[in-house]
Amino acid sequence: RWLRQHEYVEKLNMHGILSASAGQEQLLTELLVTYAKIPVLIGELISVEIWKYKVFPVLCRLEDFKPRSTFPIYVVLHHEASIINLLETVFFHKEICESAEDSILDLIDYCHRKLTLLTARSASGQAAVLIPPQELQKQAETMEFEISLKALSVLRFITDQVESLPLSALTRMLNTHNLPCLLVELVEHCPWSCWEAGKLKKFENGAWHMVPPEDQMKMTKLDGQVWLALLNLLLSPECQRKYRFDGFNKSQLLKLRVFLTDVLIDQLPNLLEMQRFLSYLAVTEPAPPKKDLVLEQVPVIWDHILKKNSGKWEAIAKHQVKHAFSPTEEELKLQARRWAQTYSLDMMEALAPDKPRCRVCGVEAAKRCSRCRNEWYCTRACQVQHWQKHKPACNLMA
Repeated sequence: RWLRQHEYVEKLNMHGILSASAGQEQLLTELLVTYAKIPVLIGELISVEIWKYKVFPVLCRLEDFKPRSTFPIYVVLHHEASIINLLETVFFHKEICESAEDSILDLIDYCHRKLTLLTARSASGQAAVLIPPQELQKQAETMEFEISLKALSVLRFITDQVESLPLSALTRMLNTHNLPCLLVELVEHCPWSCWEAGKLKKFENGAWHMVPPEDQMKMTKLDGQVWLALLNLLLSPECQRKYRFDGFNKSQLLKLRVFLTDVLIDQLPNLLEMQRFLSYLAVTEPAPPKKDLVLEQVPVIWDHILKKNSGKWEAIAKHQVKHAFSPTEEELKLQARRWAQTYSLDMMEALAPDKPRCRVCGVEAAKRCSRCRNEWYCTRACQVQHWQKHKPACNLMA
C-alpha cells in the first residue's frame, strides 16, 4: 500500500515539473486545493523525516537485517525528496499556501530544521547526518543536501505570502526560529558554493559545476531565494512590527551590508530597499515589538508522531525488516517492474536537463540497453564492456 502511495506521489511530482515548465500547472494546483491534499503531503513529509532519524538507525543495527537489495530502503529515503520537490513546484501559488491551513506551522518547522542542517554543513564542510549503510551513505548525504535546498525554496514561497499567513506562522518564523538571522548565516557561508583546487564550484540544477571567472559574481537561483526571503521578512510592515530588533539580531542583520555590492543590486534591484533599511537600522533603535495578547497555535504533526510511537522504534524497525525490507526474489522482481513503470524512461528523459551519457566513457550516448532500457552507451563496444556489471540489474528490471 505504501509503495502504491509513493508511486502516486512520484507521478504527481513528475507531472508537476513538466506542467510548470510548460506554464500549465493550474490544473494540478486546483486538484491539490480541492481535495485538501497539501496537509496530507506535509504530514507524509514529516513522517518520512522522523522515520529517517528514529527508525532507520535502529533498523541498520539489527543483526538480522541483511537485505537482498537496498533499493526498497532507497525508495523510502527518496520519498521525502519527491514530496518536497512537489511542494516546491506548487507553493509558488498563493492558494496552495493558504490551503495548507494549520499544517503551514509544521512545514515552517520542517524548513527550519533543514536550513539548520545546511548551516551546519557549511560550518563543518560536510553533512551533519550520516546514514549507517555504507552503500547508501553517500547517496543519502547528497539527497539530504538537495532536500535542504528545496526546503529553502519552499520557505521563500511561504514568505511571499506573509500578509495572508496566520499570526502564529509569522511569530514562529520571526521569533521562535529567528529565520532572518539563520538566513544571514546562509548568506555568509553559502553552502552551495565552494572552492576546489583554486576554482569556484556552485551547486545548480542538481549538480556541482565549475564557474568560469567571468561568472563568479553572478547570482545563482539559490542566492536569490535567500535574498528574497530576507526582503519578505524584513521589509514587510507586519514583520517589522513583530520582530525583535535587539542588540544581537541587529548586529547579525548588519552583516548583510558588506554583501550588498553594486554588482549584486544590479542583478536584483529590490535589494536597494534592503540597503536603505539596513542603513536606517544602523543609526536608529527600532521600537520593541508590540505584544499581542493572543492564543498562539503550535505545530502538532511532529509531536503527535513522536508521542504516539515513543518507545516503539525498535519494534517498528523489526516489523519493517520482516514485512517491508526483506522481499523474496519474486516480490523484488514485481516491485522492480512497478518502479520501472513509475519512473517512465520517456518521462525521465523529458525531465533531464542534459543529454544522456555513456555509462562507460561518459560521452554523449545515442544507444541504450534494449532489455531494460535503463543504461546508455555510445557504442556496442562500451555496452559489451559493461555487461558483466549491468547484467544483475538488467535481469531484475527486464
